[in-house]
Amino acid sequence: MWNKVQETVKFLQEKGFSTPDYGIVLGSGLGNLVDVMQVEVKIPYEEIPNFKVSTVAGHSGNLYFGTISGKKVVIQQGRFHFYEGWSMQDVTFPIRVMKFLGTDNLIVSNASGGVNADFKVGDIMIISDQIGFLMENPLLGINEERFGNRFVDMHDTYDKPMIVLMEQVAKNQNINLKKGVYLGVSGPTFETPAEYNMVRNLGADTVGMSTVPEVIVAKHMNMKCFGLSVITDLGVEGEVVSVSHEEVQIAAKAAEKVMSKLMVEFLSIL
Repeated sequence: MWNKVQETVKFLQEKGFSTPDYGIVLGSGLGNLVDVMQVEVKIPYEEIPNFKVSTVAGHSGNLYFGTISGKKVVIQQGRFHFYEGWSMQDVTFPIRVMKFLGTDNLIVSNASGGVNADFKVGDIMIISDQIGFLMENPLLGINEERFGNRFVDMHDTYDKPMIVLMEQVAKNQNINLKKGVYLGVSGPTFETPAEYNMVRNLGADTVGMSTVPEVIVAKHMNMKCFGLSVITDLGVEGEVVSVSHEEVQIAAKAAEKVMSKLMVEFLSIL
């Protein structure tokens, strides 16, 4: 893994990627952030050594380098998911590359099902903490000390100063952001009513199929993390309705303009 990361970093540097201030994973809700970016380099995943290719509808497959709000950023447009059949090491590989390009900061976004009765479809939630409920941890196996310590402290998973800053940005823009705990599962099935109840009873506000492995690996490398989740469906007690991937995409698309507006100002004052 160490050699693969260094090979990929070297390739990207030769293509014009220099030290970014922030690494950003564009999941559902932030897919159009590249539209407001001053793009310096764009490379399809299939051209990048050791990268996989996203197979999920709605997830593009490009790595960008450029500037947003005066900050240098590397953007992963389309993530890899465990349910696609990739290993956890494959899923989190781009995060390791971002770190060794030179950034210590990771921003992630995703779509999730809301189990908090105060949430509605289209709400945007700041992720304050996470629960890993996947079948596998991305740090299983022999630890590479050059990445980080064997046992990772996760008590401050999402950076509190960044959370406070985003809350101020939302207030400035008169946007009512939610805040809560995200629970990650493997997918690709949506949750049963009983599983939604379980998620709620475990103390989470939303449930989704990504993000948790990426953030674990980022914390393994001592990166600061911040996350936003757009609520695309509901699993509230007594109100569980059927949902499709297409409906999730539509709900996420509707939130893109607001998510991007928040992120542009957020980056400007970080």
